[in-house]
Amino acid sequence: MPISGPAPRTDAGLLVLRLGLATLVLFHGVYKLTHGIAWIAGPLGRVGLPAWLAYGVYIAEVLAPALLILGLWTRLAGLAIAFDMFMAIFLGRRGDIAKINPGGGGWAIELELMFLVAALALALAGGGRFGLGKR
Repeated sequence: MPISGPAPRTDAGLLVLRLGLATLVLFHGVYKLTHGIAWIAGPLGRVGLPAWLAYGVYIAEVLAPALLILGLWTRLAGLAIAFDMFMAIFLGRRGDIAKINPGGGGWAIELELMFLVAALALALAGGGRFGLGKR
């Protein structure tokens, strides 16, 4: 009987990607839960967006990582994190796009970009079989 869908190693790789991304992003979300998000309103206002949109960071950095850990709605959670990282680059780091990090030599926006790329990969591939959503 042929095996349909991704191979078990692919599922294991998606699990590692899901759990790794979720854990790292969740730390940022917990920080915002404990220290607030008022500082996000300023950059939003400077580009003409309402301050209440800052609350979306809780969806992308707390709820979405929790969904990734559980393996539920992985594609949607990946899109939420990817959009959050796009906005982080656009609102807070756009002046750093052409810069090198003086402290380590890497690209100044590499952290946000790695999160964005990993989240997009999950949005495209799904979470694999090892999760409650089984996709």
